Amino acid sequence: MSDRYIVIMAGGKGERFWPASRLKRPKHLLPIVGDKPMLTQTVDRLGSLIPIENIFVITNSEQVEGVHEVCPNLPEANVVAEPVGRDTAAAVGLAMLLVKRQNPEATLAMLPADAFIKNSEAFQGALDVAFKAAEASANLVTIGIQPTEPATGYGYINRGEVCDTIEGREVFKVKQFKEKPDLETAKEYLASGEYFWNAGMFVWSVAAIEGALSKYTPVLKTGLDEIESGLVAGKELKDLLEELYPTLEKISVDFAIMEKADNVVTMASTFDWDDVGAWPAIERHFPKDESGNVCDGLAVFEDSSDNIVVGSNGHLVGLVGVEGLIVVHTKDATLVCKKDEAQKIKALVKGLGASGDYKDLL
Repeated sequence: MSDRYIVIMAGGKGERFWPASRLKRPKHLLPIVGDKPMLTQTVDRLGSLIPIENIFVITNSEQVEGVHEVCPNLPEANVVAEPVGRDTAAAVGLAMLLVKRQNPEATLAMLPADAFIKNSEAFQGALDVAFKAAEASANLVTIGIQPTEPATGYGYINRGEVCDTIEGREVFKVKQFKEKPDLETAKEYLASGEYFWNAGMFVWSVAAIEGALSKYTPVLKTGLDEIESGLVAGKELKDLLEELYPTLEKISVDFAIMEKADNVVTMASTFDWDDVGAWPAIERHFPKDESGNVCDGLAVFEDSSDNIVVGSNGHLVGLVGVEGLIVVHTKDATLVCKKDEAQKIKALVKGLGASGDYKDLL
């Protein structure tokens, strides 16, 4: 077990959950769904599968304090801040270096901080099998989510032939990764039964991912080698990241490695999953009244239907004669948005950032 590590990516801004989500306390540090912050749920979900000292969190400098607050049992040194965001390939490279320092023979899983999964036992079982698949070969393993609808908001994994069976679970070669499709294409994917949702859950050995970085992203790997050389020379990780991390190639791991590598395999999830990507997702996890309204907080509805209300601090929200709205109230900001326009909240937040008057609300 000590040869297994988990690295959780927790540096996102959670802009689609503004105004509840802010730069210093974004989505994964909030109990958007469930009674604990999403990151806390992610760590708790690992149970006894991984020792706490083998769990790392990669975040940013603005969120380090918040991560320690919601995950007090994590060793202080296991929360590592990127000085700037350089996309997921750089984060994967940093994760590889963190684990390699502990054990170059180890296997590590990369997990997102903010997925909602209720069945922890099934998740642990699937992750254990994924570890075994990565430990038995030089393959790059990803856990695919069984699609339940023709979703257009997720990337997809096109599975190929069965290449292994571990504890009764089939492991498939990956034919290719697909970008977020339109509705008709998503319907075709679902009907074929040959596609999984891409949840960004990866498992690989240190050697396998280091080899992939060398082969497919040599420029990024050169920068990572500089960081590693500095560590070997006794320099502090924080100082090296401040100096060198901003110079790393900025590219996603999907585009840089996963879409190019010929040794990628996938296995089907056996657990429920929701990435809770925007406010409309919460209506899947809260009860609806007879008019289809969902409320997390205090609200009253009059001649109103199919609305989502999120309140705070005992503030009562009243809706009259409206339909299909998202209303989110915090102590210093209120959002009113059509449900089918929720993806535009990110643009609203970008506008706030461009305005000197509202930067304190980010």
